[in-house]
Amino acid sequence: MLRPAKEFKHLKLRACDGDIGKAREFYFDDEHWAVRYLVAETGGWLNGRQVLISPYALKPVNEAEQVLPVELTKKQIEDSPLLYSHLPVSRQYEMQYYKYYGWPKYWGGPSMWGYSTFPLHQHGGVNWPGGASLNPVESAAFPTHREEIGDPHLRSTQAVTGHHLQAVDGEIGHVEDFIIDDVTWAIRYLVVDTKNWWPGKHVLVAPQWIERVSWEEAKVFVNLEREKIKGAPAYTPAALSRDYELKLYRHYGRFSYWADEPVAQAPQKTESKKYSKDQSQQSSPSETEPDPKQIEHRAYELFVERGSTPGCDLEDWLQAEEEFKTPAQAAMSR
Repeated sequence: MLRPAKEFKHLKLRACDGDIGKAREFYFDDEHWAVRYLVAETGGWLNGRQVLISPYALKPVNEAEQVLPVELTKKQIEDSPLLYSHLPVSRQYEMQYYKYYGWPKYWGGPSMWGYSTFPLHQHGGVNWPGGASLNPVESAAFPTHREEIGDPHLRSTQAVTGHHLQAVDGEIGHVEDFIIDDVTWAIRYLVVDTKNWWPGKHVLVAPQWIERVSWEEAKVFVNLEREKIKGAPAYTPAALSRDYELKLYRHYGRFSYWADEPVAQAPQKTESKKYSKDQSQQSSPSETEPDPKQIEHRAYELFVERGSTPGCDLEDWLQAEEEFKTPAQAAMSR
């Protein structure tokens, strides 16, 4: 489901043994544009430190109770590697964090989550299989010296809010919010407020359309003209649906994140979502190797076909790879 980032601030964070606060912001990486950590606002509890919760621990939102379940205990969170509020998140810290919880590193493979397009909601961590037992004293002693630098690819949604959007022919507006996919935890869109250019309109810009970001200038550059953006479907939270997204992608004639071909034309109906080896050859006849993006999309389709039940991400990836192999490649792998 797609949700505005600001909407998460109204949800209670509930650990296995009680409420722990609310979401304050997110850290995302600007390579995959994926949420890596939810930063919890815990009130007086664990004061003076950042409480980071990976999407690996987040379960589907309980809409009736307006609760975002966290598959951790308060003790596990309290004993997790210490990171003071004034310090950045370094890769060294992340390695300690992932070792503590026993989760696969998101940077350890070709896809958004290592070898998966979504985070596996698997058990891990202290006293769980696969987790590393970490003494709370060792956790508190984790290096916090001033010269430690943050991962240059991790950004804060709070810090990026307000960045200016620059089209090829002038400024568009500024970033007001982010639209997050709470299954894959990808940032699907930036919400752009255009009130300084034309009143009363918000538009969506997909990260794939961003040409570059100047963090020093606080500017996001897109390879689009202002008039094209002006003619795009207006965004309101109530309008957000797959139909709206189709209109958006058709307007720009861009590839969608859920399909392998652009949606400038009406999508064609197919009898089956299964891919034959002949079809994979026809889709990219000049390629000697399968396209990783096609494999990723197919692996996600297999995940959805299984009822979106996690736990088989590697099998899905390998099956998708197999479906896209040419006969010669399949023969060589036997």
